[in-house]
Amino acid sequence: MTSSAMQQPEPSPIVACTISRDVRNFDLLIEDMETVMGEAWGDLGFHEALAFLNQPDAKALEFVAIAIDETDESNLEMISDIIRQARGRNIQVILIADDVSPIALHSLLRQGADEFVPYPLPENELQAAIERLRKPAEPALNTTNNAPTASGRDGVVIGVQGIAGGTGATTLAVNLAWELTLTDKKNPPKVCILDFSLQQGSVSTFLDLPRREAVYEMWSDTETMDEDIFRSALQSHEDSLWVLTAPPDILPLDLISPEDVSRVLELAQSLFDYVVIDMPTALVQWTETVLTASQIYFVTIEMDMRSAQNTIRLKRALQAEELPMERLRYCLNRAPKFTDLNGKSRIKRLSESLEIGIELQLPDGGKPVTQGADHGLPLAASAPKNPLRKEIAKLATSLHELGKAEAEAA
Repeated sequence: MTSSAMQQPEPSPIVACTISRDVRNFDLLIEDMETVMGEAWGDLGFHEALAFLNQPDAKALEFVAIAIDETDESNLEMISDIIRQARGRNIQVILIADDVSPIALHSLLRQGADEFVPYPLPENELQAAIERLRKPAEPALNTTNNAPTASGRDGVVIGVQGIAGGTGATTLAVNLAWELTLTDKKNPPKVCILDFSLQQGSVSTFLDLPRREAVYEMWSDTETMDEDIFRSALQSHEDSLWVLTAPPDILPLDLISPEDVSRVLELAQSLFDYVVIDMPTALVQWTETVLTASQIYFVTIEMDMRSAQNTIRLKRALQAEELPMERLRYCLNRAPKFTDLNGKSRIKRLSESLEIGIELQLPDGGKPVTQGADHGLPLAASAPKNPLRKEIAKLATSLHELGKAEAEAA
């Protein structure tokens, strides 16, 4: 007869652990850990965690979930020690925070936490964070065949700003950046797009990329930023276009300073041939920084009163600050068709009344454009024969040919 002891199943090995002042304060975390990990997890207090992580048994841990609230901000030094010890043993760290100040959160993320999840936990978010941790690490950006490396480049900076919301600035920026990667098949230029719209940036949506905490970390401390930190904040689309998305959370536009923007632009120019910047519609302190650094600064407008009024206001603001207005290139979005003679005369009147040159007319791409952002693909992939895509492709080709001609002349 088999003994009862032999019939007892062996307990599941502990591969994860929650660490908190009192896990009972995080009942949703307990439920989610039981759902995802079954019985293969344990719980430790802060002092217990420091002692346990120094023991050989800690090597079996896959990850720890550190749960904190505002009361724990007085223990940041101890929590930082826990994160550093875990990372030193190659144990991944999920930081779960409830009503913690941005300064405290930033300090802990800088210590090496791999994932951040707010509390109360959004549905399935803990499971998603664990799945991201378990994915094989992507190759470092500077080790792939097409990855950017510093090579003394002085990349061309192209700014894109909408004169008002919905004038197609992000559509132009994303698709122009992608088309630039296609301009030379034998020696494709290295291109990146930087989403500087910290509050409503949607480049990540256009290209189906996640918004990562690394972007916020980079912007929070550009003084210590180096190439590795900058590259770690970038993501690639189809291994051709490198993208700095907007941060995961809505942030004030004055979070970053002109000095922050200058540092990021200098690094980007040293790594890439073309740096396309999707700007917020608002004018901020660092708008001047981007405008001054840009070789070309596209401004998208439409044939309506708000565009006309905002164009006048923009011109006045730039003239008052004696900024280089000659770099502005006005782009008319949803321009009338070539055969629309009445539309052509309206464009002429608009140009004359505003005293601007409308150098680029972007045709109305219809539903493939208005609905295409949700597909996460550039127009070249989702609607290659779309008239708007063809116009942007021609623009990219002309910019690249102009750049080559200037380089050869130099």
